[in-house]
Amino acid sequence: MNRARAIATTIAALLVSGGVTRAQAIPSNVGVTSTTMPAQLQNVGFDPQLNAQIPLDLPFVDENGSNVQLRDYFKQKPVVLAFVYYGCPMLCNQVEQGVVGALRMLSFTPGRDYEVVFVSFDPRESADMAAQKKMSALAHFKRPETAAGWHFLTGKKESIDAATKAANFRYSFDAKTNLFAHASGIMLLTPDGRISRYFYGVEYPGRDMRLGLVDASAGKIGTPIDHVLLFCYQYDPSSATYSASILKIIRLGGILTVLCIVGAILIFRRRDATQAGLKRSQPHRTLNERGAN
Repeated sequence: MNRARAIATTIAALLVSGGVTRAQAIPSNVGVTSTTMPAQLQNVGFDPQLNAQIPLDLPFVDENGSNVQLRDYFKQKPVVLAFVYYGCPMLCNQVEQGVVGALRMLSFTPGRDYEVVFVSFDPRESADMAAQKKMSALAHFKRPETAAGWHFLTGKKESIDAATKAANFRYSFDAKTNLFAHASGIMLLTPDGRISRYFYGVEYPGRDMRLGLVDASAGKIGTPIDHVLLFCYQYDPSSATYSASILKIIRLGGILTVLCIVGAILIFRRRDATQAGLKRSQPHRTLNERGAN
């Protein structure tokens, strides 16, 4: 009996010790979700405010090496503005391709109907890099006659900081990788430099871009159909997209219904008046014919 009890005690001890060993082998933080972001991403974001003013007196250098100001591109046209850096290995290229792809779908013409401005937020970049990016964008856009409407700028840190701060575009530089951590998105600005619309990500639906440009231009560009669509669709800042406004569509439908009813009434009245005139003139013709006989 004592021997059997000793064997059972030994087996139990081995099982317990094995369980402890397995428990100690599992890290204590497995399955625990981190509640903090990496340090290089904590101050990164893009939260533009509608109607915020972008400072237009900031000096930059264009792709030709000429000194310019943002004001040079804000006259009587809306402006598509994007913050990128030309040495970016991935995300900025996607933003540029997204802008070119979306604008290529539109009948609007850069330089005539709107301006496109890319601003590098890396003060180390040169006009030569900007020129290469412009060549690439125009090759993708496939309308070389619009070159005057595309602008790729570089500048000093002071100008970059002022522009990105006004747009609430925040980024950080990682010295170890020599890369920037940044958000992605674009803005549509009014001719006087106010933020009219913005879109997040790297893909921008052609319908939203078209409505946004019509909106930013205060109706100076676009067809009557565009203005009807702009009435029926409403910009949602939380999702940065245009969505159908049911209430406006119902109102538009009611107005069209009333116009159709009024039009039908006028047509019927005119037809009745015409028929009544014919009936009144018929007896006179009959009497005249009898007198002649």
